[in-house]
Amino acid sequence: MGTALLVIDVQNAILRGKGTSERQPLLEAALDDTIGRLRDLQDRARSAGVPVIVIQHDGPAGHRLAVGTEGWEVRPELAPRAGDLLVRKKSSDSFHETELGARLGELGISHLVVGGCMTQFCVDTTVRRAVSLGYDVTLVADCHTTADSAHLTRVDIIAHHNETLDGFGAGDAVVDVRPAVAISF
Repeated sequence: MGTALLVIDVQNAILRGKGTSERQPLLEAALDDTIGRLRDLQDRARSAGVPVIVIQHDGPAGHRLAVGTEGWEVRPELAPRAGDLLVRKKSSDSFHETELGARLGELGISHLVVGGCMTQFCVDTTVRRAVSLGYDVTLVADCHTTADSAHLTRVDIIAHHNETLDGFGAGDAVVDVRPAVAISF
């Protein structure tokens, strides 16, 4: 089974303006912590010869992730390196109208290790779609993050998705949720 690491939408402005003035610094600090763990996973994947795929969301003009803006750029800590694959998307689903599925097929990938932003949107949608397409998925429990919603903190959203997605399956494909320290390539 070929494995790839998929890092979704960790872009400069992914959380910009998503929190109250009191909460925004906490959201940004949590993102920085998540990026540190994702960077470690990228390094371990590359060392093991596992493909690293970075997903970048193309927002429309005026959006915080508008194409070509500073906010749209992938955070430098996680930017693709030589040999990595960059896939650009326009929806929450990293497979929708992108080259991701074709590239995974070319690489013989059947298992995805997933982290990134935003938990309840692009991470959740991509994980569920991957499983429905027949990929086994390891969602890295402490390597995805988001902003608060009107009713839930980011911690609650992440915990809910880790619990809900663990064991989620379609056919023979299933999601396994594990912390970064438990991931080996």
